[in-house]
Amino acid sequence: MSVVIGTSGWQYRDWRGRLYPQKLPQRLWLEHHAGLFATVESNAAFYRLPEQHTFEAWRQRTPPDYRWAVKASRFLTHVKRLRDPAEPVARLMERAAGLGDRLDAVLLQLPPTLRADTGLLRECLACFPPTVRVAVEPRHDSWWTDEVRALLERYGAALCWADRAEQPVTPLWRTTGWGYLRLHTGAEGWGYPPAVLQTWADRLAATYGDDEDVLVYLNNDPGGNAVTDAVVLAEAVRRAGRTPTRVPTREQATGEAWTGDERPVVYS
Repeated sequence: MSVVIGTSGWQYRDWRGRLYPQKLPQRLWLEHHAGLFATVESNAAFYRLPEQHTFEAWRQRTPPDYRWAVKASRFLTHVKRLRDPAEPVARLMERAAGLGDRLDAVLLQLPPTLRADTGLLRECLACFPPTVRVAVEPRHDSWWTDEVRALLERYGAALCWADRAEQPVTPLWRTTGWGYLRLHTGAEGWGYPPAVLQTWADRLAATYGDDEDVLVYLNNDPGGNAVTDAVVLAEAVRRAGRTPTRVPTREQATGEAWTGDERPVVYS
């Protein structure tokens, strides 16, 4: 099993002096992130769907093995609440096509007030091309039913596992041959204790086989916690007997590696 570790976004000002050298221009942060990580979850499309040329530019600025997860527009999930999904899904896929084969998954994060409705979810999932991997992050307890699980399995969609305050907030269902995990916040602040990250690494290793992959995104960005926790998680994945993708060194994650006007790290 390959555990593909990344962060939810890359443009965080308080990462300057930590992941990003102090004098590295912000316009080069994506290149630098792509040299240290193998994936990113883009939340930009959730708030305002970029044009296709923006996705194309992101693809051109990152290496061939850099994988993208794209969070679906809030217009689809929070405004329309999954109703009439054909047009917003088609618009998302038309624009995200700029990523080419770098598009690894689309995340549907549902509003916490949206109660389970398998008809709505079925219609939405049916709008995605069968070649597109979709992860679904429900946030209302009414979704945890056998019917919902069977629906995700039918469409090959991954239930997005999620953690808040160091506790799973979703069932740990395996609904397809790949996985998706989002880590939101520790119990006593934004960072996670190493033992909690080890528990998640062990859960992933016990659920997915050697030839399957899991996308893991750390969403606890304040203070650079997502970056330093990614380093600890990668170590935990190795102890669990699995293989993580590249992450920064501890020195790169904390800024201790930067001494001056470094250019972006380029992975080779």
